Amino acid sequence: MPKLEPYSRKLPYSYQLGVFPALMLLEARPECAARLLLHPQGLENEGVVKLRQQCAALGVREELAERVLKRESKKDNCYAGLVFNKYDCALDPARNHAVLCQISDNGNAGTAMRSLLGFGILDVAVVKPCVDVFDPHVLRASMGAFFKLRVKVYDSFDDYRAEFPDRALYPFMLDASKPLNDVARAATPPFSLVFGNEQTGLPPAFSALGQAVRIPQSDAIDSLNLAVAVSVGAYAFLHGNA
Repeated sequence: MPKLEPYSRKLPYSYQLGVFPALMLLEARPECAARLLLHPQGLENEGVVKLRQQCAALGVREELAERVLKRESKKDNCYAGLVFNKYDCALDPARNHAVLCQISDNGNAGTAMRSLLGFGILDVAVVKPCVDVFDPHVLRASMGAFFKLRVKVYDSFDDYRAEFPDRALYPFMLDASKPLNDVARAATPPFSLVFGNEQTGLPPAFSALGQAVRIPQSDAIDSLNLAVAVSVGAYAFLHGNA
């Protein structure tokens, strides 16, 4: 088997580190799994045993790879991981979307994806410049949710709009006049919730592209963490009237 390289955006494969996220990968994208990496100290772990059984049934090669696991996870206690082949997705035009514009933090991106899956938005557009969605740290932060989503990267927001020109857009902006609950109650699917960069948010021009939304908050903070804002917004639009 070829030597496994340190992760790079240019590689055709990536690493899903951790037992539970690896099991999520096998559940959602078994055809992408290529190699099971094992730590010799974790072979008796219940989750690792399950991983080995599932990989054996799929014909996925396993190997002891303590050094690779430590290198990619930066931890000594990462007991298992999967090497998987990268893949492309198309977004479902009939479903609600989340659009993450120019997200720069791996942890924010992964945590936001986990929340979106939890609240029922399965289609995620990611607009460049942005994180590498296949970076192992994004995947780890998503806790395997990434593999149950349809995630597509766009060169620009205009490219996303060109593919879905007639959707209702709800950009989340600090200076929006309408509060979240009022807007969410009136929203008719399918719609797109649009979130901006962690530091700069969305440019003012986005307020003219759809109904801008504000999450009410106290003056004690200047803004919410991106992943928190995505969680609050997704919950309000999908479950706020439940």
